[in-house]
Amino acid sequence: MNLASSLFVSHGSPMFALKPGRLGPNLRAIGAALRDLAAVLVVSPHWQTSPVRVGTAAAPPTIHDFGGFPEPLFALQYPAPGAPALAAEAVRLLAQADFLVTADPARGLDHGAWVPLRHLLPGADVPVFQVSMPRHLDTAGALRLGRALAPLRLQGVLVVGSGSLTHNLFEFRRQVRDPDYAQAFADWIGDAVGARDLDALLDYRRRAPHAERAHPTEEHFLPLLVALGASTDDEPVRRIAGGMTDGVLSMDSFGFGLPAAADAALREAA
Repeated sequence: MNLASSLFVSHGSPMFALKPGRLGPNLRAIGAALRDLAAVLVVSPHWQTSPVRVGTAAAPPTIHDFGGFPEPLFALQYPAPGAPALAAEAVRLLAQADFLVTADPARGLDHGAWVPLRHLLPGADVPVFQVSMPRHLDTAGALRLGRALAPLRLQGVLVVGSGSLTHNLFEFRRQVRDPDYAQAFADWIGDAVGARDLDALLDYRRRAPHAERAHPTEEHFLPLLVALGASTDDEPVRRIAGGMTDGVLSMDSFGFGLPAAADAALREAA
């Protein structure tokens, strides 16, 4: 089996499920090029626990963990099967890396998982399971979490860190006087990821422009470091264009070790 890729996906608002924007077609193009996936592992900021929990359900339900959105959004389902055996292997790998971890046989898929997967793998025919984000996680811990999960890629597991490249909900859908700050932050991060500048990324809150404004809290940024940690130094990095939505939410995403067919499809879509 080929080495599966690692992805960071900006999942934006839950409305991304119904409004694919610029990122949705790009995710669909990538998904169509992915072959022989055994499962998808998602780390989302919408499931934070202590200790780490791994979803081992054979048929994880779709969780509508949001409110105030149109009714059609609540009718959506993503009926992908689970992957209990691979989830159990994730438990083993995390314990081996000194994470406190336990299995969760009841947990379903939160919107950080199923919303982007509706675009990436719309058939919902690839098994999916989630690993929770540890509470009080920092940048170094997120990188370590990704490194602990990286061996699953050798078994055909696509590792997805789902978050948001910028995430200031106070400014969401508001008239902001200087929204360009969000693009400046996104571009700085894009350059650092492309250069694999780990020192800069681990210290992004001091070094990146407008970091604390782009991310008043860190939980939507840290999945990027999980995805990066699951990659290897010699793998190609691809910035996946997503555009800026709702004023200040960057939907740009990153692929690590994408197959050549996915890279070609993204070039055609550009």
